[in-house]
Amino acid sequence: MEKALTLYDTTIGKKAILALTGLVLYGFVIVHMAGNLQVFLGPETFNGYAATLKGNALLLWGVRGVLLASIGAHVLISMSLVVKSAGARSVGYRAKENVATNYSALTMKYGGPAIGLYILFHLAHFTFPGIAMGHYRHSEVDAYANFVNGFQVPWVTAIYVVAQFFVGMHLYHGAYSLFQSLGLNHSRYNGLIRLVPRVLGVAVAAGNIAMPLAVLSGIVR
Repeated sequence: MEKALTLYDTTIGKKAILALTGLVLYGFVIVHMAGNLQVFLGPETFNGYAATLKGNALLLWGVRGVLLASIGAHVLISMSLVVKSAGARSVGYRAKENVATNYSALTMKYGGPAIGLYILFHLAHFTFPGIAMGHYRHSEVDAYANFVNGFQVPWVTAIYVVAQFFVGMHLYHGAYSLFQSLGLNHSRYNGLIRLVPRVLGVAVAAGNIAMPLAVLSGIVR
């Protein structure tokens, strides 16, 4: 007997789940950036924001649990689709031209692992265990000082800036693919459907790049 196909067994089903988990991660990235932009409002506001997050353990760990599950499913399904795509053709193309595939789509293959490494670095830097990358001590209570001290180190800022390039490209292509996977495709609106992911990708990357550069340049100190 052959087992009945489930939603997860089909390529369409996997892409739908990939889109939904991507939507969760997309939302988090935007909210996370908006919260961190409060660093421009000064230490009292930023530390108050950080203290509020840490003070609500149920919300904090609930969000972390959802994110962990979403990231795990997103990565596993992405790898499954890549393996399936690679195995669909046993003989490689003699000449490969990426006519319809744009540059951001090509970076997805390498951008995903790069973003994964960046997330681990970011968590180690600011969350757990909280590693001082320069000549300062990581504080458990002064998030603003950690932010400023961390990004006063040029090579640390460089890592974040380069990582945001991959994040922006991933968000752009991911959001466009999300619209396609959820069936949001119409000739009348395709121009807008292409524009929205591009604007969001650039906006998130620009916002996240602005913060470490503001510290390095002395605007935030």
